[in-house]
Amino acid sequence: MEHGKIIYTFTDEAPALATHSLLPIIQTFAGACGVDVETRDISLAGRILARFPEHLTEDQRIGDALEELGELAKTPHANIIKLPNISASIPQMKAAISELQSRGYELPNYPDDPSSPEEKEIKDRYDRIKGSAVNPVLREGNSDRRAPAAVKQYAKKHPHPMGAWSPNSKSHVSHMTQGDFRSNEKSITVQSDDTFRIEHVDSNGAVTVLKEAVPVLKDEIVDGTFMSKKALVTFLEAQIEDAKAQGILFSIHLKATMMKVSDPIIFGHAVKVFFANVFDKHRDLFEKLGFNANDGLGSLGGALQERPQAERDEIEAEIQACYAQRPSLAMVDSDRGITNLHVPSDIIVDASMPA
Repeated sequence: MEHGKIIYTFTDEAPALATHSLLPIIQTFAGACGVDVETRDISLAGRILARFPEHLTEDQRIGDALEELGELAKTPHANIIKLPNISASIPQMKAAISELQSRGYELPNYPDDPSSPEEKEIKDRYDRIKGSAVNPVLREGNSDRRAPAAVKQYAKKHPHPMGAWSPNSKSHVSHMTQGDFRSNEKSITVQSDDTFRIEHVDSNGAVTVLKEAVPVLKDEIVDGTFMSKKALVTFLEAQIEDAKAQGILFSIHLKATMMKVSDPIIFGHAVKVFFANVFDKHRDLFEKLGFNANDGLGSLGGALQERPQAERDEIEAEIQACYAQRPSLAMVDSDRGITNLHVPSDIIVDASMPA
């Protein structure tokens, strides 16, 4: 008779600490019942290594555990304990690549602007790892995320106490009312099997084909939208001024890991608007250094590392001047000076909105 088996996922950051204490306990109890407990590495580092076997030596190569678990999750006997994992942003991706390279793994760098077919292929491989790459795979099968009845009953019996809320509170959530994805959305129902093409038409009428041929079926709904950069910048400027006038904290909350195409760009505009004086003055230098505001203010330090100390001091002083002139920023880690605009993956909306 085949023993039962549980797969326990090895992931990044804090869950790795829990693993060292919790996993032996699970293995001991499960082993007494004849159930084997195995581990699979779906950490960011593990996912990177699995994508580039041809760049590694034989003893450095590892299997693609996420692909394996994705297939297992579709079967009735799947039993996977999935710990929280990093929904990797580009800064986290680059940091992981750099650390692996420093440990002897000959991985290619992440190409921000690929200029050859080889670089485009490398970027495509890395882009499949970033964002929420794990959850959609493991939830494709028989995943059950419902809370056990005992947990529900406890929550009902002991509801989370909220502090007293005054109607005079200035705290509020603002959102765009025009020029955003919602206001520009359009959809059609396809009348017959067909193919369509996605084009961008600029203000001069020049057409750029973004996707040549996409097959669609009869009665499928095709939905499209866009966001106006001008409307977004106007909205951000107004909210920053409003927060300053009311004397309240400013913060922005997005889903930059799941919405990994749109939201990092929106985040980048927030960084550039808040620190407009710095970007207006040093735009050419930032472009020369390859600094991308979409990666957050936190990546600027690394970009400036090789610049003269006087130049770095000047830019730092201008950043501090922006802090003084703008409303106070919500902090992710005030002890380390990490603000709401430092890293896009720090401000995931469902984990960072104040209660």
